[in-house]
Amino acid sequence: MSPRTPSAPAVARHGWVQALVAVLAALIAMGVVAALGLWAAGATDLPEGAFPRVVAATVVTAVGGTVELSGDAGALAGADAGLTVIPLSVTLVGALVLAAGFLRPLRHRAVAGAPELAGWAARVAVIWLLALLGLALGARHTFTLSLGKSALSDIGDLFGVSPKVGFTTDVPLTVLFGLLWLAGVLVLALLVSRGAPLPGRLLRFQESVRPAAYAMVALLLAYVALGVVVGLVVAVTRGHRAETLAVILLGLPNLAWLALTLGLGVTWNGRVQGPFGLPMPHVLDEVLRTKEVSTLNLGTLADHDGRVWWLLVVDAVLLVAAAFVLAARSPARMRAWQHALHMAVALALTVLMICLVGRISAHFGLSVLGIGDLGGGLAGNVFLRPEVWSALGLALLWGLVTGFLGALLARPVRRRGPAEKRWEG
Repeated sequence: MSPRTPSAPAVARHGWVQALVAVLAALIAMGVVAALGLWAAGATDLPEGAFPRVVAATVVTAVGGTVELSGDAGALAGADAGLTVIPLSVTLVGALVLAAGFLRPLRHRAVAGAPELAGWAARVAVIWLLALLGLALGARHTFTLSLGKSALSDIGDLFGVSPKVGFTTDVPLTVLFGLLWLAGVLVLALLVSRGAPLPGRLLRFQESVRPAAYAMVALLLAYVALGVVVGLVVAVTRGHRAETLAVILLGLPNLAWLALTLGLGVTWNGRVQGPFGLPMPHVLDEVLRTKEVSTLNLGTLADHDGRVWWLLVVDAVLLVAAAFVLAARSPARMRAWQHALHMAVALALTVLMICLVGRISAHFGLSVLGIGDLGGGLAGNVFLRPEVWSALGLALLWGLVTGFLGALLARPVRRRGPAEKRWEG
């Protein structure tokens, strides 16, 4: 029997214990990263033992779950709050660990039947669903908000008003988006890993899909790695070590992938208002902290700091490198225009993903007897959203150009011979 032929012991390895280990490893990794990031951000000082539940809520939002904020200040006061943001550092760590756990029993094989893969994925999904339900039910808390030394505090004491802020999870939406996130991770893992087996009917698609998927994942990880280096340098040379560590552990991909789109020429619209802000470089805060909605792109950033034009150079270099990887991993018979087309489609899908997960929206407001109105000094409003259609058009254009260049550069190193040989081993 060939070592690549599925055998009974191989199939038996995809058991419930292995599924449990894969899911627990991912959740533990996400929990540790979220806890360290929140600790660096000072969340351990939250009152009434809220920290563990905030960690659970962070993990829930990292997989697409929905956390709802609420405010209650009694009949004489009003409160309003909302938050939509994905801590992509936690998301990325969980996706990498879960993908590794899912692929581990499948290594060293060329083909696997669709029922076998579906059964293995179903076991992981069942364990994931139970864990997600536990997190969603535990990610809820309410604590009293301190008004500090102000007129609002005096009025609150006079009328016995104790403003409270709480958060809870929308369990049905959390389960729905959490399962969709899991499905995306497992499918992407199968697409990216050249050593992962596929059903026989899908083997003909691997020549065009797998190199492109691998190149895009490598591109995203390269930006995150570059962001880590920049963050560490900033922490060492400019101080603010705790804040920088919090950004790295919670939202580094949010900034790194934003930089990727800005380098392409993509425009984002946003605003920062009130005492709150985004964990971002000072130049971004300067552009967004205006009375009206601000435009965020290379041009507006360059008005404050000309060094942002380097994003254009970094994008060009890394995109050509990704296109080179795509072409080098593709069959030798493919032509340059085919690589360009594959690169364009893959980059457009990648930019679309960034536009969907990179959106930020947060607001908070409190009023007591009409003092400190919801739009006043205690209010904060932050949002950031992309111009999606122009972003996709720019991604297609960049993909075509860099894909063609990468194909030309990869000609000397591309393997010759039947394409099927490339996918063995």
